[in-house]
Amino acid sequence: MVHVGAVDAPVSTGDVTQIVAEFKRAVGTGKDAPKTNGVDVFGWDFAFELNEIARQQAAAANIQLRFLRIPHDAMDKRAVAQGDIHFFELAALAVDVKTEKREVTLELKSFVIPPDDVPEDARRSVKHWSQWIDYWAVDWDNKRDTFHNEWQTFRTRKGPKLDLETKHTYEAAGEYTVVVKVIDILGNDTTKTVKMKMK
Repeated sequence: MVHVGAVDAPVSTGDVTQIVAEFKRAVGTGKDAPKTNGVDVFGWDFAFELNEIARQQAAAANIQLRFLRIPHDAMDKRAVAQGDIHFFELAALAVDVKTEKREVTLELKSFVIPPDDVPEDARRSVKHWSQWIDYWAVDWDNKRDTFHNEWQTFRTRKGPKLDLETKHTYEAAGEYTVVVKVIDILGNDTTKTVKMKMK
């Protein structure tokens, strides 16, 4: 089955809850029920960390979900006619967080791209998971609004090695929401949200 998200809103965890319920109503139970239990969810945009949270929801409901980003090229009739439209699955990002007083250290620990999305020559050339990442940035105090790029690192031809760790010191105690955004070599973005309390 397929669900296509709205053009003007990201696919959210609430959407996933409704998709799971609708799927169960549609397939029913009993000996004649379909053997497949998968749903492909296509979206123009996705809520923060939807990939991880929604997969947990789906696993609890025994449903396999795939999240695929609709590229902007899908609006170009010429690209569609030429068959140049590719839908990429959302990647998974792991971030390690350490805090000491008012200083926080973020370290990227892993980044996984579904292998079917990656051209074979690119797969062969990647020796370490960090090579999938082209650029990453941090919003140190996200207010649940747009992402504010307050720190970033990226690859260049002269500097192909990517920093995997960054530090930040907060001026005041309090609760903060940190958002990490990764842009991979395919041009897709993956976000991770971390909540922390500074004393």
